[in-house]
Amino acid sequence: MSIDTITVRKAENGLRGTITVPGDKSVSHRVAILGALAEGAMKVQNYLCSEDCMNTLRAMQQLGATVVPGDAPENFTLTGTAMQPVAPAKDIDCGNSGTGMRLMAGVLAALPFSSRMYGDPSLSSRPMKRIIDPLALMGARITACGEKPGCAPLSIEGCALKPVHYDLPMASAQVKSAVLLAGMLTPGETSVHQPSITRDHTERLFAHFGVPCKVSEDGLDISTHGPARITAKDIIIPGDISSAAFWLVAASVVPNSDITLRHVGLNPTRTAIIDVLRRMGADINISVTQENGEPFGDITVRTATRLVGTEIQKSEIPNLIDEIPVLAVAAAFAEGNTSIRNAAELRVKESDRISTTVNNLRAMGAEVEEFEDGMVITGGAPLHGAVMDSYHDHRIAMGFLMAGLNASGETTLLNCANINTSYPSFVQHLENLIS
Repeated sequence: MSIDTITVRKAENGLRGTITVPGDKSVSHRVAILGALAEGAMKVQNYLCSEDCMNTLRAMQQLGATVVPGDAPENFTLTGTAMQPVAPAKDIDCGNSGTGMRLMAGVLAALPFSSRMYGDPSLSSRPMKRIIDPLALMGARITACGEKPGCAPLSIEGCALKPVHYDLPMASAQVKSAVLLAGMLTPGETSVHQPSITRDHTERLFAHFGVPCKVSEDGLDISTHGPARITAKDIIIPGDISSAAFWLVAASVVPNSDITLRHVGLNPTRTAIIDVLRRMGADINISVTQENGEPFGDITVRTATRLVGTEIQKSEIPNLIDEIPVLAVAAAFAEGNTSIRNAAELRVKESDRISTTVNNLRAMGAEVEEFEDGMVITGGAPLHGAVMDSYHDHRIAMGFLMAGLNASGETTLLNCANINTSYPSFVQHLENLIS
């Protein structure tokens, strides 16, 4: 199968086998950034060698960090700059990664040199004002130079910042992390308040590397105190539950399926996809085997006896946002209605994921009502294969290939090359599970 155009048919014999999904994307970005600023050398295992995360690692090498390869591409030794990074010799290419650009902006804004970050056309259309505004309150000098207002490229004139308390207008782990990373480099206490819980990888990694970090009992207030000292410490990055989500849905809807996903990250701020699928009737069992900064374990999923629609709660959206396209696929196979609202953030992802999800569901014969902030899916009708565009969006591509595994005829997804931004081994794993 070509990685750019992928065709699947109904998996008549089900999906069966055991796979290890790639390292967590969110954790990999943060490990590259923090490890590159740390004092000393650290062994990194199971780093996600996707285009997005490799761009972030290369960016930190431009700032003076060194990488010595290990026994596999995902394993290496990272030696940091002991909080003395150097100015990059050229502009920093963030590729397709909004996470990399937004998090690095927090770091670069506080460093004593100028820099410039750019990305591909998709990244250059995504909003950056959400991190520019709070960083500007700290004194950051960031200019959005894109054709679209508030968009990349970002020109950053690094300078000494001042600590602030920032109330996030919307729940966003990226904005929270950008402010905390800037605060880590700024004298005094910097704090953020978030309206609801978001993924807490930054807080956990601060603790892992010895960076001051306080979290309130309700998890809504987080603070750090700078300038911090980061101590290099070996780390094993868990498998990405956002990548595992595709197989969780596929095995739930395809008859005669029984798969095990090994060493998947089970951070409670990321497991909303499991909670929702179980609520719909999915047969998912978890065996926690280890914790190394982040909890992780093995997940076994078998074909659900019966899936039913559900209403996604507003409080679940921030920790489910990346999995909504494939969750919508599960909803198409479930009995009754599934309501996904309060998710307008999907409009400004790699594609407009509300529009692209709705378009592709309808192309396969599903009944969907679209709203500005989400959709309502009436499930239960048999789906048929179709030729669909992935809109250069990795999660749309993989999500609808999962739909094709339980649809009549052939399902073809076009423009799938962006799968490499998060899941380079996807095609191999697909072939392994349907063989």
